Parts: sequence; structure tokens; C-alpha cells
Amino acid sequence: MHLMTVTGIAAAALAVAGLNSSAFAATTLSTGHVDVLDAEWDGAAFALHVHDETNALEYAPADAVLSVPAAAKVTRPADTQYGFLGTGAQVWVLPQDEATATAKNILWPGISTEHLAAGVFANNTVQYKLDSVTRNGAATDDFSVYKVNGSTVDRYYDSGTTTSYKNKTFAVGGHDHANWAFEEPGTYNVKFTVTGTVGGVAKSTTATYTFTVSN
Repeated sequence: MHLMTVTGIAAAALAVAGLNSSAFAATTLSTGHVDVLDAEWDGAAFALHVHDETNALEYAPADAVLSVPAAAKVTRPADTQYGFLGTGAQVWVLPQDEATATAKNILWPGISTEHLAAGVFANNTVQYKLDSVTRNGAATDDFSVYKVNGSTVDRYYDSGTTTSYKNKTFAVGGHDHANWAFEEPGTYNVKFTVTGTVGGVAKSTTATYTFTVSN
């Protein structure tokens, strides 16, 4: 079932009131199950949403701020597999594990293709690509997304490499959870593009997500 975005609800309410929808302030999400990357296809074009699964709400990425509080800080693992997390003693992590997120009362971030039907996209897959990351307005190598599978660390995305760990393929109709990591406090603007091939033609859309990381 398609959910009306919070932006759409607010815009409709403001229109009735005779107000400009630009007055609508972004909503800060700080706890619960939230699919950060959530693509939808209307038959002609993609849309990216932030899906608050806990409250059954959708937000345009520009209208949501994802909070990463001090409670998200963990000791940086010493294992060499985690070398991409920098050299600091601590790192802020929104975890792949729901129980950990719940215990810390922080976001449990997901990556979703649940709203994309089989038989539409080539190979029944789409790609989420990390385009760019800034922290406090400057390009940064302090952002990554990774998944721990037993003793193996699977790096999905990393802003600290020139070409690697920028694009990952996901099957449609799926749902995944990984660790979203930030090496320093600040305001991060993270740009992603979703791409899928329909009838031999590549279709895509891009959105920027805002994370606020607190000390």
C-alpha cells in the first residue's frame, strides 16, 4: 500500500490554510525503524523516500533530518577489517541490529526495495549509488555503511575511497539492515542515486539525506 508522504500531507494542509508549503520544517527522526533508502516506482519514474516504519510515515529526503546522538558512539574496533573507520578512538554507529538500536533508543536504519515489483527491472535488481558526502559543508571521508556477517565485515559504502564502495546492487522486493557509521560529529549531507533498467533504458533519481551527529 502506498503511503502519502508527510510532505504531501503538510502541503495539502498548508494549501487549505492559504500558506506556502515552503514554511514546512524538516522532521527530525531519532529513534525506531527507519528505512533511509526506500525507492518506489510509479510506472514511469523513481522516487526516494525516508520510510518511518515504526510510525508508518514517509518523508521526502529533504524533509527529514536523521539524528545520530552521543548514545550511538562505540569504541572503534581494533580488527584490521575495520580500518576504513579511521583512526579515532570512537565512532558513531546506527547499528544493523534492532535490539542494540532499541536498547540505545537510536535509529535502526534500513535499506529497502520492498516497494519495487518483480518483472519490471532488468535482472530484478536496482542499484543504490553513493554519489557524495559532505560534513559541515566540506567533502569528507568520515562516512561508511557496512554489515557484519559473523567474522566478516562487508563494506557497502565508503566516502573515503576514490572509486570503490560507491555502488551496490539489491534485489527488488527486499529489505536489508547494515551499520551506518560516522567518524566525527557534525552535519552530514549524503547524496544517493537509485538506478534500474526498464525496457533497456536506465532510469534513476537522486536525493540528499541529512544526518546530524552529536557529541
